Amino acid sequence: MARIKNIELPKEKALFIGLTAIYGVGQSLAKRICLDAGVDPDMKVKDLTNEQENKIRTEIDKYTVEGDLRREVQMNIKNKMEINSYQGIRHKKGLPVRGQRTNRNAHTRKGKGKVIANKKKATK
Repeated sequence: MARIKNIELPKEKALFIGLTAIYGVGQSLAKRICLDAGVDPDMKVKDLTNEQENKIRTEIDKYTVEGDLRREVQMNIKNKMEINSYQGIRHKKGLPVRGQRTNRNAHTRKGKGKVIANKKKATK
């Protein structure tokens, strides 16, 4: 039962894939953590010993992950909104921030279409 940074790692997956369940850890960082800890990245999470688990914990503590990283990202977004930068304005309006088109896509960010009252189709 591998629990790192209050995240339960999936038992049946390879270690470097299981570590990606932690926010802020991708595959390349997970492999680097495994190699620095001296643990085989391809072994299953369920096969970890307590000693190996502790080595991985100490390696992960060197990086900003989970709650600290989430807090840092949210503070960066709030800062952009306060200084009224272009990206901050887009965050406030709920629009895509990184230059994507909005006239035909961006429904994930914009939400469902809004109905306009009393708008009727032109009849001939």
